[in-house]
Amino acid sequence: MSSQNQSLFERAQRLIPGGVNSPVRAFCSVGGTPPFITKGKGARIWDADGKSYLDYVGSWGPLILGHARPEVVAAVQRAAADGLSFGAPVEMEIELAETLCRLVPSLDMVRLVSSGTEATMSAIRLARGFTGRDLLVKFEGCYHGHSDSLLVKAGSGLLTLGNPSSAGVPADLARHTLVLPYNDANAVADTFRRHGETIAAAIVEPVAGNMNLVAPKPGFLAALREETERHGSVLIFDEVMTGFRVGPQSAQGLFGVTPDLSTFGKVIGGGMPLAAFGGRRDIMAHIAPLGPVYQAGTLSGNPVAVAAGLATLRLVAAPGFHETLSARAARLCEGLTRAARQHGVSFCARNVGGMFGLYFAPECPDDFASVLASDREAFNRFFHAMLSSGHYFAPSAFEAGFVSIAHTEGDIDATIAAASAWFAARTA
Repeated sequence: MSSQNQSLFERAQRLIPGGVNSPVRAFCSVGGTPPFITKGKGARIWDADGKSYLDYVGSWGPLILGHARPEVVAAVQRAAADGLSFGAPVEMEIELAETLCRLVPSLDMVRLVSSGTEATMSAIRLARGFTGRDLLVKFEGCYHGHSDSLLVKAGSGLLTLGNPSSAGVPADLARHTLVLPYNDANAVADTFRRHGETIAAAIVEPVAGNMNLVAPKPGFLAALREETERHGSVLIFDEVMTGFRVGPQSAQGLFGVTPDLSTFGKVIGGGMPLAAFGGRRDIMAHIAPLGPVYQAGTLSGNPVAVAAGLATLRLVAAPGFHETLSARAARLCEGLTRAARQHGVSFCARNVGGMFGLYFAPECPDDFASVLASDREAFNRFFHAMLSSGHYFAPSAFEAGFVSIAHTEGDIDATIAAASAWFAARTA
């Protein structure tokens, strides 16, 4: 039977590559037709066929308050009524910069931009301009946006120059990126022993969220901090996903490791296109117009996005917010794991703050190779069963999930019950 979702997808594919404006939305990993969303409210979304889902994607992380939070919508409406964009300074930009610098102690100065890709690209250029060096260290399985220097995969050895992972990325550019295994402090030490004097920066997701959720091993981030500091390299924490999602001071506060530069996005825009990079004053002073590292953006700091971000951060900074959010995510992970094991299914789940990962594996993975070893076909079947029962998870075994403060304990218990029924049917 045809559906409105199917008709819209067919129509979209005629003019939009793959029918989507970001690849994972096409459901290529799991198969099937993506639902076209018409509305969101609180923890729920509705598709073009009128079907309702409990949403554990949350626009891939920004909607920490849930959909259409009244305070955020009102702030956007007030800002929009005065004009959508000016290409000139507005006072709210200062308020957002002050808020970010107050909440995250490592930030002396920040520059607002429009996307996480723009923030990480700019932070890396700034690090190279500040140090006068070219080499970049990144970690396998971590995603930092789609700029050329970052679309690089590991080569054939433990310590390798990167190879392009996308057509259109020059090999000559990729050779300036070293790709190391995530959570491998020995590889970090070896890399800096060999190349430390030519490494401009190391960039890392302090909690990886783009190879499913992978948490840092104890000591990994501290070892990275120690090596970059010893060799005069810039440590960049990519907190586009983890920023204010895993704790009130983001991942750097949660793990007690202070980077030189940080990038933020998602939550700080409250669902609108907004991101930022910032850090030490002496490094940020190299950005134009103060210094020689050029960066600009017509819509950077536009008042509508800034209004959404400020309204969101005011609510997120409330006492007890992150404790409640983390407890909800833990309830989901513990309940799913318990249900799976009751029925003999090889499955585990874990959370860091309001992020979570689901794995069809006996143990939670701590690197990209372990993620690859999980049962992705089982995940695909689970995904479609949960979607059918009204529970919307990320359509890929390589993406983290997100709980919002709008999810109630009853919502989470309903999701656990639906999963438990599927686990039971699978082993019957």
